[in-house]
Amino acid sequence: MGDQPSSVLFCCTFNAIRSPMAEGLLKWLHGKRIFVDSVGVRRGEADPFVAAVMEEIGINIGRHRPKVFEDLEDESFDLVISLSPEAQHKAVELTRTNATELEFWHTFDPSLAEGSREARLDAYRQVRDDLTRRIMQRFPPRRLARE
Repeated sequence: MGDQPSSVLFCCTFNAIRSPMAEGLLKWLHGKRIFVDSVGVRRGEADPFVAAVMEEIGINIGRHRPKVFEDLEDESFDLVISLSPEAQHKAVELTRTNATELEFWHTFDPSLAEGSREARLDAYRQVRDDLTRRIMQRFPPRRLARE
């Protein structure tokens, strides 16, 4: 884990779908080994589809309350990952004066999906699964020694 950041901030447009998913996934994967938070550029409202698709994989994010960059008590993170173009612009501003690593993971906004409830849930599942793959690749779980 020596190459892993000790703190990560995920950001998207409203902190209602993509960044809370990513925050929940990284916390589930690494627990308290990595401090994880998430924010949005603009104030949003919790999306019930997010809680539903995360609960399907055993991650409860029902207590998540969307917040914006201005709500951060501490802006010093080792890594900021933006998930939308708007959030990328804000993250560049945030990290301009410090040595924070910045990554852009363009991620589809599933709230744009149309169709039946199940079709919309499938769009949310796709985003969840894509984020899971990226997070597992970027932050591989630490192997436990069996000695």
